[in-house]
Amino acid sequence: MGIPKPPRGKLSLSILATIICALAFLVLLYTESISFFSSSSIFRFKPCARRYAAKKSATEKRKVDAALKRATDDRFVFDPEECSLNQGKWVFNRTIKPLYTDTTCPYLDRQVSCVKNGKRDFDYQHWEWEPDDCILPRFDPKTALQKLQGKRIMFVGDSLQRGQWQSLVCLVESVIPQGEKSMKRGRMHNVFKAKEYNATIEFYWAPFLVESNSDLHIIADPKKRILKVDSVAKHAKHWTGVDILVFNTYVWWMSGLKIKSLWGSFANGEEGFQELDAPVSYTIGLKTWANWVDTNINPNKTKVFFTTMSPTHQRSADWGNEKGIKCFNETKPIRNKWHWGTGSDKRVMSAVVDVVGKMKTPVTVLNITQLSEYRIDGHSSIYTETGGRLLTDEEKEDPLHYADCIHWCIPGVPDTWNRILYAHLLYL
Repeated sequence: MGIPKPPRGKLSLSILATIICALAFLVLLYTESISFFSSSSIFRFKPCARRYAAKKSATEKRKVDAALKRATDDRFVFDPEECSLNQGKWVFNRTIKPLYTDTTCPYLDRQVSCVKNGKRDFDYQHWEWEPDDCILPRFDPKTALQKLQGKRIMFVGDSLQRGQWQSLVCLVESVIPQGEKSMKRGRMHNVFKAKEYNATIEFYWAPFLVESNSDLHIIADPKKRILKVDSVAKHAKHWTGVDILVFNTYVWWMSGLKIKSLWGSFANGEEGFQELDAPVSYTIGLKTWANWVDTNINPNKTKVFFTTMSPTHQRSADWGNEKGIKCFNETKPIRNKWHWGTGSDKRVMSAVVDVVGKMKTPVTVLNITQLSEYRIDGHSSIYTETGGRLLTDEEKEDPLHYADCIHWCIPGVPDTWNRILYAHLLYL
């Protein structure tokens, strides 16, 4: 007799059992964490969940990170009495987009319409100011208009203040129906009206706050400018009856020359002025403004703000870029905490603190200087105009002489100034 063959059924069963065991072992390897197959092993298996997580888009990851950050954020909600807004950092957040563009808002000057003027780096629009100790509320156009309902808000000052005014107009105008808004422009006084809210957002041109011979017809040569440092009467008659006044003055004082400061009438000609250092003349002029506010403003009816100086970035060595040309080609904020460049005069800052601190009328200081110091990337640079026309290609290739490192692209940094103003308006 030959050797008996194993029954076919038993053979099939053993093979099937072997296959099942092998599959089970593979599943075990795939789903369980086995120390032998560590992260350093060449036999590394990833569970499906992990592989899925690894393939998540960058956008989803940013959302998760943002949610985790909010969950662990121990900062308190903005309180004007407690929050120090000048201490913080700029955080890049591509998910945050401006509420308007320089093509959708029809009220922007060409001088600050950087994208319309050819700027193609948009990162400057996605930096968000994050105070160290509090959470700055996001700007809500409808809430802002409700706070301004039945009121006049007027920005008073120089071209930087005009930029902040235009920024606020653009922040709110998109939620107002076309037939319910209007703009009236003048040489010194501009008025945007939100008819539905019976509110006006106004700008009054007074670059020194006090009177000068360069107010109406601008004198380009600072050597020929004369300031009447003891009077604001000509300008101030336009400030009465306004519910919210936002003042600023700085850059026009900083010509690097002594200021021809006059007491009395311009009719006295050049005989009546004295040449004073800019901080000295500035302090005298600011005291004149403060006296007018204390004498004429009823704090129960009018809220007064003062915006500190907007930094200029004319010297790249200030932030360690020895080979740079002013703010030209800068694409990121300065990371050095408490950076303070030569474009911001601390003597002027001290004058503001001293004069405002002694006033009997409450004045809220919007301290935008330190946070703006970091933003070397936010200026108009070569994407601007001069003499009422855009820079030519030849002029753009000469940033040393033509890059504007004083004014800001809008939308941009001035939107943050208005976000701070908005935060204060919520408490009115």
